[in-house]
Amino acid sequence: MKVILTEEVLGLGEPGKVVDVAPGYARNFLVPRKLAVYVNSGNAKELEHNKKRLERKNARLNAAALGVADRLNGQTLTFDVKAGKEGKLYGSITSADIAEKLKALFDLTVDRRKITLSDSIRNLGTFTVIVHLIGETKATLNVVVTDSTITAVPTPVAAPVVTEVVEEIAATEE
Repeated sequence: MKVILTEEVLGLGEPGKVVDVAPGYARNFLVPRKLAVYVNSGNAKELEHNKKRLERKNARLNAAALGVADRLNGQTLTFDVKAGKEGKLYGSITSADIAEKLKALFDLTVDRRKITLSDSIRNLGTFTVIVHLIGETKATLNVVVTDSTITAVPTPVAAPVVTEVVEEIAATEE
């Protein structure tokens, strides 16, 4: 069944694109959520009429997405979480956690499904995360996971007194 996309749909395409999908997918998902309309002569004429408006809107959205990508590229998000002795987390850092941190730090609302983790974050360390914005525009973030239970490690103090005592004991035994 052919439909005209009215919004960007991951895996299908951009607004204004005519795609062929399964009838149930169109009838039960795309059309009720106003992500697409059925292809007919009226909708096709309306698509042609609105094509220039869509192009201006897409250009504006792409420019905004590039600005956001420039702001986010190379940024570091730090998570302080509880971890075990071997550096394994009690739980994990999810894309929802990253989206929440982006909202708190940058006042930027990102759908958690647009955040791609190369692997699940279940250990301490630094990870690279890709945020899909609009179309092919992507931003790359660094996620640093640290242990919140680690306290400051005391620096070892040289113990000259102990070595002097050991030398005195050794001297008296001779």
